[in-house]
Amino acid sequence: MHLIPTSVRHLLWLVVAALAASASARQVSIHDPVMAKEGDTFYLFSTGPGITLYSSKDMKTWELRGRVFPGDPTWAKSVAPSFNGHIWAPDIVQHDGKFYLYYSVSAFGRNTSAIGVTINRTLNPDSPDYQWEDQGIVLRSVPNRDLWNAIDPAVIADEQGTPWMSFGSFWGGLKLVKLAPDWKSVAEPQEWYSLAKRERSVLISDTEAGPAEIEAPFIFRKNGYYYLFMSWDKCCRGKDSTYKLLVGRSKTLTGPYVDRTGKPLAQGGGTLVLAGNADWAGLGHNSVYTFDGKDYLVFHAYENADNGLQKLKIAELTWDSADWPVVDERVLRDYVSELVR
Repeated sequence: MHLIPTSVRHLLWLVVAALAASASARQVSIHDPVMAKEGDTFYLFSTGPGITLYSSKDMKTWELRGRVFPGDPTWAKSVAPSFNGHIWAPDIVQHDGKFYLYYSVSAFGRNTSAIGVTINRTLNPDSPDYQWEDQGIVLRSVPNRDLWNAIDPAVIADEQGTPWMSFGSFWGGLKLVKLAPDWKSVAEPQEWYSLAKRERSVLISDTEAGPAEIEAPFIFRKNGYYYLFMSWDKCCRGKDSTYKLLVGRSKTLTGPYVDRTGKPLAQGGGTLVLAGNADWAGLGHNSVYTFDGKDYLVFHAYENADNGLQKLKIAELTWDSADWPVVDERVLRDYVSELVR
């Protein structure tokens, strides 16, 4: 066998590395994914400039379809003067023949934040009816006034069809507020509930996020329960991310929610659903759906082999004999999205 010269071996290594990097780049790199289905097409929305939009027929091969906001929401800088066009943590729900897309505007690490909503008759960018109409602010948090943060919205209707919004990040934890029948404003008289929190010292300034690392609530109704999924610890740090998914449940939407041991989530409880491993530093900010009779967990994870880059993950969600959610950790390896350019 002829030996390959060092220079050629180096060139081959660079080619292989480039191909590997290219293959990795073809995956959907995403934060805070939420999803809806219209007709035979799935639509995926995520944190990004103007809210990034993708579509797919099979939940694996995704086409980038642009952004929801061509510019900034007109009100964004009045809430967060440092807003740079990056819109956070959307949620998409269908109501009364229309799609409501809730989203967050914030200053990083501050509760100078607000949740807005924009509405469309369709999610298909090719339809003549495709037109997002922003409705403005639903809810706003103000430093030194509020010990909660108005980001990470997730909306669900109760058995009577009344809409409720869960939201929150750090500070005083995850909250729930009743929405008005228009799904665009807070109901009057106002109803607020505390869903989940972690320990926070009373000595921390009210303007600081503090170490109470909890965010991204998502409530899913199943098996006669409301399940509250949430993310603990630190996101958005690549290989240094410690994000993980936990859950609790309640017979009523407003709680109290408890974990598998019976500990209230409002007292620091939470049952682990999925955490990072040697190959994936962390994972989180999930949403949950039922499509064609199967339940799915949608989230992002940070891949160590790709410098901690965030990747889309979709896992089938099953339930154990006690009706607690189960996710196979192998999905971190087995689910690989493909981005069509």
